[in-house]
Amino acid sequence: QVQLVESGGGLVQPGGSLRLSCAASGLTFSMYAMSWYRQAPGKERELVARIGSTGDNTNYADSVKGRFTISKDNTKNTWNLHMNSLKPEDTAVYYCNAVHILFKVHNYWGQGTQVTVSS
Repeated sequence: QVQLVESGGGLVQPGGSLRLSCAASGLTFSMYAMSWYRQAPGKERELVARIGSTGDNTNYADSVKGRFTISKDNTKNTWNLHMNSLKPEDTAVYYCNAVHILFKVHNYWGQGTQVTVSS
């Protein structure tokens, strides 16, 4: 059974940093591309960052470019999102999403982790 478990969310002051992690089990880690999405109250879920299965290709939403970094740790089957210079508008529930690079039907979501940026 595939599981994605996010961790690392919390309350942080504007300008602060957080690291989110998404631990995967039950899948072949190297065969999945992974994305972080977020959803703020009253808004649609939006793509924040994506990393390819090899870790070589990354993409970011314009709103987070230069502040967020997505990475993967093959030794721990974990994807990470390093978030710096956080702003109140980054407040949202953050979700990880893994999609098989060949069989798109293998598409999994984590349960989400809350990030709140407030003074």
